[in-house]
Amino acid sequence: MNTPGNNPSSSDLPHVLLAHHLKVLKLPTFLREYDKVARQGAAEGIDHPRYLLRLTELELIERERRMVERRIRQAGFPTVKSLDSFDFAMLPSLNKTLVNELARSEYIGHRENIIALGNSGTGKTHIALGLGLAACQKGLSVGFTTAAALVHALLEARDEKRLLRLQKQLAAYKLLIIDELGYVPLSKTGAELLFEVFSQRYERGSVLVTSNLPFDEWTEVFGSERLTGALLDRLTHQVHILEMNGESFRLTQSKKRKTSTR
Repeated sequence: MNTPGNNPSSSDLPHVLLAHHLKVLKLPTFLREYDKVARQGAAEGIDHPRYLLRLTELELIERERRMVERRIRQAGFPTVKSLDSFDFAMLPSLNKTLVNELARSEYIGHRENIIALGNSGTGKTHIALGLGLAACQKGLSVGFTTAAALVHALLEARDEKRLLRLQKQLAAYKLLIIDELGYVPLSKTGAELLFEVFSQRYERGSVLVTSNLPFDEWTEVFGSERLTGALLDRLTHQVHILEMNGESFRLTQSKKRKTSTR
């Protein structure tokens, strides 16, 4: 026997069933918005197809937003920065037109690389993060790491007999960002493992590298002219080079703070 309060009334049943079905179909925005959109549609006199169109558009927009957020989380960015917040006026050597073109992420479809070269503090990581964010927003998978952290992970994976799995994970990214190449000299084994990452992505996926060293000093990092030459041959085959030499942003900000406190 049904008791009052235990079961929905006949008038509530369609809403309960609709909520259940929309949850099963994984349409949370549809579920959240259908009643409000129905009232708006009634007030505006729109027909059923346009009502459904509004709901599906809202669902697609929300789904894309969640997917972008998931790609950003999976990328492993140390912080999220956009190109809009980069002060191009502080770095005249940087080709702003080229950076904005690269933000369209078409180079990734062509499996082209980017190398950002310049002294410390000129915003290379910011540019790398901004281009990585742009790629995530275009629906592309991105991985971010520093060169030192990547070599450490490769050595650890080799010792634990899971190197192949890590290499496959790295190869799967549409864009792999390797930041701060050149800040720490590499061991012979570390250099060889890092070279293998670049080699496996050659003409298969894009790489974005930032470095504080000009190309002729990369041998100091890899410890071998032969290995460095082979690496540069692969990296620079199809590459966009961003020249980022100038006064350190951090140093400039520090000077401004000291001046303002006087």
